[in-house]
Amino acid sequence: MSSAVEQSADLSDAPARPGRRPAAVLQGVALALGLLLMIGGFALIAVDYRPYKIPTASMHPTLQIGDTVLARKVGGAVGRGDVVVFRDQAWGGELMVKRVVAVGGDTVATTAADHRLTVNGQPVDEPYLATQGRQGEDFSVTVPQGRLFLLGDNRVGSLDSRTHLEVDGGTVPATAVEARVEATLLPFGRTGLLDRTTAFDGFAGPRAADPGPLEPAAYASVAGAALIVVTSAVGGVAGLVRRARRGRSS
Repeated sequence: MSSAVEQSADLSDAPARPGRRPAAVLQGVALALGLLLMIGGFALIAVDYRPYKIPTASMHPTLQIGDTVLARKVGGAVGRGDVVVFRDQAWGGELMVKRVVAVGGDTVATTAADHRLTVNGQPVDEPYLATQGRQGEDFSVTVPQGRLFLLGDNRVGSLDSRTHLEVDGGTVPATAVEARVEATLLPFGRTGLLDRTTAFDGFAGPRAADPGPLEPAAYASVAGAALIVVTSAVGGVAGLVRRARRGRSS
């Protein structure tokens, strides 16, 4: 009987086991948030975007030979000014990257005086061109509905709609477009979003699209990874400090 009483007394005198420290809880929450941001941002980019390699100088200076770009899969209409990735069997079936300058119903041509590009009789100011001035041989094409007229930004070194005028006026089906280029990924010195052109904003009809979720998704991934690294580092340092204190107290 006395033994049972003594055991009961010992248990009542033992200190209560502390719960999980708030710092450990905060560390777990921070790690979970970082993981969510990193995986969520990466998943969004992986689902919506595809990488493409630029094989020629036809889009210089906007894009250069060897650039790896990220292009968003097209889910809606393509507008004038968009830089797109497309494949058309009439052009050899190879993946190409060009800029849309006219859509179905447009009449696209060059001016007789200074050979500037015109759409529906209105000259277009194109600040993205490699060189201003002559665009090659004069042409005038009315784009059929559901088709696009595409040119390279390097007008003196691009095989584009002007080269294929004998087939549907050099136009390609809008359905041939696979994706819209939004950023340069590699090389790292050129990494960044493509500037949206305002060259066609004064025209009625579809314009160059606004950027998709690439930038916020990339920031989320980087922020998540940084949060994981910082939280892990802080947790490791805190653990070392606790062990050092226990060593001194013992």
